[in-house]
Amino acid sequence: VQLQASGGGLVQAGDSLRLACAASRRTFTHYNMAWFRRRPGNERDFVAAIDPSGRNTFYADSVKGRFAISRDNAKNTVYLQMNSLKPEDTATYYCAADNLIGVVPPLKDYEYDYWGQGTLVTVSS
Repeated sequence: VQLQASGGGLVQAGDSLRLACAASRRTFTHYNMAWFRRRPGNERDFVAAIDPSGRNTFYADSVKGRFAISRDNAKNTVYLQMNSLKPEDTATYYCAADNLIGVVPPLKDYEYDYWGQGTLVTVSS
């Protein structure tokens, strides 16, 4: 599976941005999907995850209430809507796919099998 992330950019604090991640295979519909981010000088951290149905979502405490993950299985695409952005949200954002069917979406990056190339989000104060 190839994942193509897009939607990053430079915004001001308080603005919104929506990231998209398009998958190359229709089997995308069976995969848990997630977004991770790597802030400057930090390791890659979990941001949000969604199960194949789209009905169950999971968030890091730092983004809960501000970010929303969703998916459109007809378009093989997962989204991350980011609202009320803060300078500390500045990072390269990565989408990931977990091909282990029937499990709760993992929260650890090493449990994901496929990765997008990353898209940079910069939030100025």
